[in-house]
Amino acid sequence: FSDVRGDKVRTYDPKTGKVTVILNDSGGMKNAPPDGNFGSNAMVTDKDGSILVTRMAIGTIERMDDKGNLKPFLSRYENKRLNSPNDLVFAKDGALWFTDPPFGLAKMDADPTKQLKFNAVFRYAGGKLTPVITDLKTPNGIGFSPDGKTLYVSNSMPQMAVYAYDVGPGGKVSNRRTFISYPGTAPDVPDGLKVDSAGNVWTSGPGGVRIISPQGKVLGQIKIPEIVANIAFAEDGRTVYLTGSTSLYRLHSKIA
Repeated sequence: FSDVRGDKVRTYDPKTGKVTVILNDSGGMKNAPPDGNFGSNAMVTDKDGSILVTRMAIGTIERMDDKGNLKPFLSRYENKRLNSPNDLVFAKDGALWFTDPPFGLAKMDADPTKQLKFNAVFRYAGGKLTPVITDLKTPNGIGFSPDGKTLYVSNSMPQMAVYAYDVGPGGKVSNRRTFISYPGTAPDVPDGLKVDSAGNVWTSGPGGVRIISPQGKVLGQIKIPEIVANIAFAEDGRTVYLTGSTSLYRLHSKIA
């Protein structure tokens, strides 16, 4: 799991409780300031067992093994630097989708090193990188319904919401609608999300984690005494991990 402000990747052993740092300067910048989002962020496991990790400070996605060793994967679109890849997910067809907000840039959209004019949701398939959604200000968490026909994307600010899209052939999206909207202001914003086997969306946001049915009904809320960023399922989906501002939380789920 990423320690974004600490700029490290750590592992947690549930059998012993031991936490180990496997990657320092995880965002790609040496001695990054601790007051910005310059570290690594979300990760996803590829079918070969390696992990794709987003490195926000240098705007890349890299392939990491379980010892923290890295290899290049994605860093540019049409020869322009990606902003700061944030969250990522594999679709049922094997395509990799990821969000690319400006959070890892010191001055966000106004940063002089920003090369792309948009903050996209990208799709990578067959060696081709395509910006599928370009009209969100700060796309963040991302996930698919179990059948792959619905895409969910959280937008952190200024509109604090999770949007749903229909997904067609070749990854074409349509019919954007608001799945849930939040009141409030940063720093407690919609961030990571995951979808369980019943199609319920677990989304972090103001006030903790909400679990929302595919029809948009809030089934419950997990209140945590600090901001929750990301969510992960483990052990056949029955164990849920939450990354908070300073802590890693674990709970158990009846639905995988």
